Amino acid sequence: MKNLCNLSLTLLLVISITGCGILGGKKNGGSSMVNDGMLRGVAPGTRYTLPRPPGMVYVPQGNFHMGPSDEDPAYAFSARNRSVSISGFWMDQTEITNNEYRQFVMWVRDSVVARKMGYVKTGPNGDEVVDWAKARALKWNDPKIIEQLSSTDIILPPDDRIFGKKQLDPSKLIYHSEVFDLREAARSAKNPDGTTKPRSSFIVKNDTPIYPDTLVWIRDYTYSYNEPMTKRYFMHPSFGDYPVVGVSWKQAVAFCEWRTHYLNAYLDSKKRPQESDFRLPTEAQWEYAARGGRSQTMFPWGNYYPRNKKGCLMANFKPGRGNYPEDGGFYTVRADSYWPNDFGLYCMAGNVAEWTSSIYYEGRNNFQHDMNPDVRWNAKQDDPPLMKRKITRGGSWKDVGYFIQNGTATYEYQDSTKSYIGFRCVIDLPATSMK
Repeated sequence: MKNLCNLSLTLLLVISITGCGILGGKKNGGSSMVNDGMLRGVAPGTRYTLPRPPGMVYVPQGNFHMGPSDEDPAYAFSARNRSVSISGFWMDQTEITNNEYRQFVMWVRDSVVARKMGYVKTGPNGDEVVDWAKARALKWNDPKIIEQLSSTDIILPPDDRIFGKKQLDPSKLIYHSEVFDLREAARSAKNPDGTTKPRSSFIVKNDTPIYPDTLVWIRDYTYSYNEPMTKRYFMHPSFGDYPVVGVSWKQAVAFCEWRTHYLNAYLDSKKRPQESDFRLPTEAQWEYAARGGRSQTMFPWGNYYPRNKKGCLMANFKPGRGNYPEDGGFYTVRADSYWPNDFGLYCMAGNVAEWTSSIYYEGRNNFQHDMNPDVRWNAKQDDPPLMKRKITRGGSWKDVGYFIQNGTATYEYQDSTKSYIGFRCVIDLPATSMK
């Protein structure tokens, strides 16, 4: 227990030193702390109220019945209805759009190219970091810049060019992430001989190619003409506010890690405390958010039918026998289409199915806790496919009505990409901390 406490204390000190400064600010911390023999307390950092995250809404804490709201037509018995309590959290109002994911791609592009160009400097910790002032000043239409990059592997080789046009190789856009695995540290903090494991044992480093797989529009549908979507969907301005697809679970996780890094790097530059991590929602959080406070309803809008009383379809899915455009969209639609649910969340049913952080296991509901239930597994490359199944929720534009129900869970493999799966992020922040 002593060793575990030491590990926790070390982690706390590291967070304090890197995120907030040693023992906080001038008023209550450091050598300027009042010494009058009384207990005054030491603040972890300067007071700061983080603005409301753009495009996110607060999902308040509550209780709901998780699981199917109607009969299970397949009689799979892979989920059962039970009472679950969920803490409050912030969630993206819409699925992550092409424009938003493109910000991630461009950031990775600029950082990779900056290193290739030698635009680096010594960081505050003595390590080599990107000189962003120079990186942002790069003129991508300047032939001299392209010529300089031609000698690197980031430009497509001559045999892969069309009419000799020099373009960036999307496969070289790789995001490097480093995160601390808190769950593993809590589970196995000590060696067999009783000594505490070094902190490095729980640091997970990954290099993830992050460019979306645009070929999914052709690959997913045999004998179907979808080439225009492959060519235009991700990069054309017309689809900027549509949900990003062709993104694997690993890429979605990398996006969350980058979004966390992007925010905390800014807070560090302003000498402000770091915040919680952006992440994928758990299965329980996603279903709770989708229900919008309506515990037993079949759909996010609160009734048992996919149409309202005027006959209008309430989501983008496959109505009837396959009249895809009847709901207003042939493929996907804008991420803010249709009416939001009572929490203000758009397209929690249909449009694109969404990745969650939870592993798909048929018996998962039998042993999960009823307080913030969650079953995760960080599958390695050599793990069997059974361990790489991640739960997707919400159904998509190509699914029938059963799959857009609040309680329907499906899965896909974490390294696969589909034209009908996207994602949205959550972050654990108190509701009262927002301006």
